[in-house]
Amino acid sequence: MSAGIAVSKLSPDSPSAAVERALAMLEAVAHTSEGLSNAEISRKLQIPKSSASYILRTLESHGYLTRDAESAKYRVGLKILSLSRGALGGLDIRAIALPVMRRLMQHTSLTCHLAVLDGAEAVYVEKVEPEGFIRMDTWVGRRMRVHATSVGKAIVAHIPQAELEQIIKKVGMERRTPKTVTSLPRLLKELEKVRAQGYAVDDEENNLGARCVAAPIFDERGAIVASLGLSGTAQQVSPQTMPRILEALKDAARHISMGMGYRAPHRRAGA
Repeated sequence: MSAGIAVSKLSPDSPSAAVERALAMLEAVAHTSEGLSNAEISRKLQIPKSSASYILRTLESHGYLTRDAESAKYRVGLKILSLSRGALGGLDIRAIALPVMRRLMQHTSLTCHLAVLDGAEAVYVEKVEPEGFIRMDTWVGRRMRVHATSVGKAIVAHIPQAELEQIIKKVGMERRTPKTVTSLPRLLKELEKVRAQGYAVDDEENNLGARCVAAPIFDERGAIVASLGLSGTAQQVSPQTMPRILEALKDAARHISMGMGYRAPHRRAGA
């Protein structure tokens, strides 16, 4: 068994057995990007399927896990984020990102968002907004379609294609504006560009008059964990201002990734 809580050593009658089993389940699910089914969890942790099912339903009902209706696989829910702001604040991506976001907002005068993937949608988990008359109609907890937003595209560009296809199959590709990408082949082509250039663009694809850019954030394993976005009007994020904005954005995302333990792979000379 991999590092974690050794549930196989617990007595089923131990008062702490259910707690330790629940923690082991959270750890097991957290370490796979594809999610785990009840059967996979019970087999992996050597827990009776009926016992695992009860604990999983409890964790799901409280928001610590989410269950995909089609695949029946469990993934870590956003409720976990609320636990890390306290004693584990040093490991909380929001705590790491917030000072960087504030500097980025001050440097660009644009609204800065931190987003994560939750199920089939990107969710804002932090926001920093400049003073002024121009305000973005966004809030922490807002759920966004991944195909029409820069924060969504910056994340799904780095997940397996099969997982992306499941997302599109579940929620579709709603035409938010005349500029929205609404076909999977076109989206896949755009995501290739996102990976190559290191950032994603929402060019009035979610809201007319608004232009947004976002860059991916990686953890110590090199796995995608979030995206950092900047939002403004089409006049604020223009062809003239875009180079300066993108340079600041990518530098900020890189600093947050480093704070999460990420180290970019070294390139060979001449590569």
